[in-house]
Amino acid sequence: MKRTVSGMIVPLLVLTVVFMVGQQASAEPKPNPEATTLDNLQAAFNGESNAHARYIAFATKADEEGYEGVASLFRAAARAEEVHANNHAEVIRKLGAEPKADVKKPEVRATAENLQAAIEGESYERDTMYPEFIAKARKDRDKDALQTFTLAKVAEAEHAKLYAAALENMTSWKSGKKTFWVCSVCGYTTLALEGEKCPSCFSPKEKFEKIS
Repeated sequence: MKRTVSGMIVPLLVLTVVFMVGQQASAEPKPNPEATTLDNLQAAFNGESNAHARYIAFATKADEEGYEGVASLFRAAARAEEVHANNHAEVIRKLGAEPKADVKKPEVRATAENLQAAIEGESYERDTMYPEFIAKARKDRDKDALQTFTLAKVAEAEHAKLYAAALENMTSWKSGKKTFWVCSVCGYTTLALEGEKCPSCFSPKEKFEKIS
């Protein structure tokens, strides 16, 4: 069980997913100027669902190559993307639709390449996708969509930083697992759990999950 954006308790990751075996991971959803906020929510839900699957696969590869710290990061990010998908799903249902995702089999390469792909994906969401989705939700005065997009954007920015740090210092990320903390309410991810509240959604620190 988890607390969602609006504070309601709902089952964890209740979603409709089609897993496509033998295909590469889909590209990040591209903003469409003609799209409605509901369309954007569905695109974000699909993107986060694919990111969750992609990072789980990347974590397995990192473990195989001995990059235990990087594997820990991928697992933490995967959990955060799961939180984002759940939050988007809740808002989609509020708008009377059913969340759907076309989850494709991820393309997995060497860990360094996987980190670079992750940086590019998170940077795109931080700089392009979510800002455009946020602007549309604000124009539509959809507070729930605005909140879930904003919280996801903040978390993606942190993921991009963490992936960049791991890629720049891969040797130091090879000696043992690392411990991350992921906010179960908004997906904010950090190596250091500081303060009494999440710096993004202000939930109490008890809402953070320990992942390594």
